[in-house]
Amino acid sequence: MSNWLLLLIVLVIMALAYQLGRRRAIARVGGPHQVKHLHSLPGYHGFYAALWAGIPALFMMGLWIGFQDQVIITLLTHALPPQQVEGLSAGQLNLLISDIRSLATGNIVSAQVTAELQAAADYYNHLHEISRIAMWVVVLALAVGAMLAVWLQIHPHLRARNRVESIILTIMIVCSSIAILTTLGIVLSVVFESIRFFNLISPLEFFFGTNWSPQIALRADQVGASGSFGVIPLFVGTLVISAIAMLVSVPIGLLSAIYLSEYASRQVRATAKPVLEVLAGIPTVVYGFFAALTVAPMIRGLGTSMGLDVASESALAAGLVMGIMIIPFVSSLSDDVINAVPQAMRDGSYALGATRSETIRRVIIPAALPGIVGSILLAVSRAIGETMIVVMAAGLSANLSINPLDSLTTVTVQIVTLLTGDQEFDSPKTLAAFALGLTLFVVTLALNVVALSIVRKYREQYE
Repeated sequence: MSNWLLLLIVLVIMALAYQLGRRRAIARVGGPHQVKHLHSLPGYHGFYAALWAGIPALFMMGLWIGFQDQVIITLLTHALPPQQVEGLSAGQLNLLISDIRSLATGNIVSAQVTAELQAAADYYNHLHEISRIAMWVVVLALAVGAMLAVWLQIHPHLRARNRVESIILTIMIVCSSIAILTTLGIVLSVVFESIRFFNLISPLEFFFGTNWSPQIALRADQVGASGSFGVIPLFVGTLVISAIAMLVSVPIGLLSAIYLSEYASRQVRATAKPVLEVLAGIPTVVYGFFAALTVAPMIRGLGTSMGLDVASESALAAGLVMGIMIIPFVSSLSDDVINAVPQAMRDGSYALGATRSETIRRVIIPAALPGIVGSILLAVSRAIGETMIVVMAAGLSANLSINPLDSLTTVTVQIVTLLTGDQEFDSPKTLAAFALGLTLFVVTLALNVVALSIVRKYREQYE
């Protein structure tokens, strides 16, 4: 009995509740010709019945699916024989539970399959089966019971429309709250782990250090694992690569948007804009291969022919390819914003004798500047958060340099590197990823504040 089948049955019950509620409202008022005597239209009575039949059942189903594994594991742990769990640490007990679950689901286990382990796996499957049957009974009973309860309440004076609107408003508030609480949870989790990191590493060393080598010595005599956490090389690399990307994407994207919106014919626009937006759909790993196998060797060969020392993995190669990737973020959004400028502003400029280029420079671009700034900000955020292209084309070396021909790395690449594989979240090496994430979040937030101030200034001027 699949959960998807149960969901489908609940949706069918909701559709049935809609029809029953609608028909009962018509019947209680005396037939279709007396609908005008209802407080709300019959459809609202149907929606009211459908919402009450579906929302409690779906909510219970979500809670059941979310917590059943924890409950089953708790029951399984208490049911294990004392001699099987005696003397086991928390980690060993978790490994035993993992083996039981793997054996129950037919996967490979790390220990030898004994009779006790097989019995525990059978009991685990038994608990899952009981939980599944109980969930079906409870959810279906809740759906049918709510449908019948609301069906009995329907009468001509029922304010079904008001109640439906209140339920929909509550759902929207809950969804908004989930989004806000999720963001708050992400921020708090990063903040708490960053505090743990700064308890181990001085903030002065982190923010003002010029050496990044997050290798912690496991032994006192270990060499080459000093554990330096100076973040300046990472932010310099991020700024250099992002600046190169923006120097490529902003002029090309903005000029493309101006051409497509003001100069191109309908046929050219209908063809060029979708082709340009295809760049946004190409996977970043493809851009990374292109940068590593084509652009980087080409730049190195060109630099060598000019007598320049170019690294095999350079910031210039990563920045150029990243700039090509984010061109659609600037061009598409800027094109939509420019098209949204009222035609009356263009006509007024032409009436005063301005040419098309003068109208674009002095009327359209200033009026569309808030949206253009927003598109550039989105492109900057995309460039700062890019990882794959930097890994494949710019390398992992945390060099403190502003030379685009050197091998550089970014903050996001180091976050991925620090959290790759099985990690213990007790060492500064792993906790450094959270400190990097928090710092990057603060920088991005400051960038947003600056952009919003610019948008607000010009929006007040032109709206």
